[in-house]
Amino acid sequence: MSMKFFSENMFLIAVAFVSGAMLLWPLVRRGAAGASIDTLRATFLINREDAMILDVRETNDYANGHILNARNVPLAQLNERATDVAKNKAKPVIVYCANGQRAGGAIAILKKHGFANVVNLSGGFTAWKAAGLPVEK
Repeated sequence: MSMKFFSENMFLIAVAFVSGAMLLWPLVRRGAAGASIDTLRATFLINREDAMILDVRETNDYANGHILNARNVPLAQLNERATDVAKNKAKPVIVYCANGQRAGGAIAILKKHGFANVVNLSGGFTAWKAAGLPVEK
């Protein structure tokens, strides 16, 4: 009886497994990339804990607008230039890109270089601007 059920409903069972995996994927991906924070928590870290803000977008994107006092080290150069920001290892580091997707790779690189308190700005620069927070050019 159970084999007949599985053979007759193979497609529905496969769809259930695939949809379950799709629901779990963001959780797995977020865990691998490190912690994410929203703009409210980011402003708290900046104002209260003197967090360093690291923009990992390309230089021309940074020049078009960025978070106040953010340092720009493009993701492609971060592994080589991690020592440039190493003096800030004791501080919290907020990493952001355009929309929060590439910052996870930057976090992994920084953790490999000994940074302990590194977080991803959820939604990246897009979320920062949408929240009406200050930017500079």
